[in-house]
Amino acid sequence: MSKIIRWIVIIGAILALWVSLALGQEPAAPTLDPARKQAVIEEIATLMNKNYIFAETAKKMEEALRARLKNGDFDKLNAAPAFAQEVSRTLSEVSRDGHIGFTFNPALAEDMRRLDGQSEEEAKKVRERRLREARRNNFGFRKVERLPGNIGYVDFRSFASPDQAGPTAVAAMNFLAYCDAIIVDLRQNGGGDPAQIQLISTYFFDEPVHLNDLYARAEDRTDNYWTLPYVPGPKAADADLYILTSARTFSGAEEFTYNMKNLKRATVIGETTGGGAHPTGTRIVQRDFILRVPFARAINPVSKTNWEGTGVAPDIACPAAEAFDKAYAMAVEKLAAKAADPERRAEYEWILTGEKAKQSPPRVDEKTLRTYAGVYGERKVTFENGTLYYQRTGPKYRLIPMSGTLFAVEGLDYFRVEFAVKDGKAVVLVGLYDDGRREPSPRTK
Repeated sequence: MSKIIRWIVIIGAILALWVSLALGQEPAAPTLDPARKQAVIEEIATLMNKNYIFAETAKKMEEALRARLKNGDFDKLNAAPAFAQEVSRTLSEVSRDGHIGFTFNPALAEDMRRLDGQSEEEAKKVRERRLREARRNNFGFRKVERLPGNIGYVDFRSFASPDQAGPTAVAAMNFLAYCDAIIVDLRQNGGGDPAQIQLISTYFFDEPVHLNDLYARAEDRTDNYWTLPYVPGPKAADADLYILTSARTFSGAEEFTYNMKNLKRATVIGETTGGGAHPTGTRIVQRDFILRVPFARAINPVSKTNWEGTGVAPDIACPAAEAFDKAYAMAVEKLAAKAADPERRAEYEWILTGEKAKQSPPRVDEKTLRTYAGVYGERKVTFENGTLYYQRTGPKYRLIPMSGTLFAVEGLDYFRVEFAVKDGKAVVLVGLYDDGRREPSPRTK
């Protein structure tokens, strides 16, 4: 495992630990003498110059810290937390990098030392515990389904390592393989392992495709990420692809979205994403301080840049809560436009009618509803407590308005009821089926 991937895999756990410790008791705040402040600045400068992704910016941060130290700007900041806060502010002002941070946190530093010093047996126990938790969470996969119109949908919350989550990802992609369109929901996905991005991406391409690169300056190393030469099962390379995003979509989820957008493989719908393209490492400074150092950056082969600080802008902007409905309707419309078979077109039109009614529910007044109640041959419609009910030979079903005359039948997705009206009175009840069939029943009572 490369250094880049290793840091990406563990950084989430470190940050979570940081937050949990921050919520606990604050550490003691010792005073710092000039020599200790000098040592802190020296170590920060060394770590930044060696690891920070932009060498020129690292040098500017060093110069700013040394100048402030020399000018006496830190002289009155003798308490460790206050000194760390001002150092962090200086680093952020110079770099304009939201990932950089510096804090006084002896508890986290001690915990990092314990994690780093674990025996192999202790490390194995930690790995096994984390694997059990990941399995129980299904490696982030929440839902995989086939929607009406042969449109696939997958909702997963992380790109977990394929070493563990690979079979789950393969099963999800195989389930969706023969869908005509696929909606990938990343609205609550915070990222993960680039290798999992490779695996899932490969199912959407027939030919080898260059996805992304990650460059680490300290190693002067670039890891190239292409689609894989082989994945188990069939691919969905011809399926229309839609990606749902929110402001919470982050890191690896942004990479997947950015890759697919630049390759013109997907339509992105929702909100601009969080804007995190720099893998970040956490380092201990002078035993009790913690420094966050962005040590690598993504380089997209198409744009030659990345989404750091800007996020990935959607092709179609809308509130995240509305993204699914918009994507589903768009997928159906696109499939309907190119459908040659009349029955297939009828199926898509059926779905679109339902989606439009869902997005703009009609209001039908009680007086109108009462005029529809009656007997239509063996079909019967009753008005009860402000609602219409439909019955043929079995149970009664509630009718839900889709327009002034068209009604969905609750519990029967394949069947609807439409009333033909003449002189203000319903004269015919037409049973509509999703395969295009129409069964008119003239009013008999």
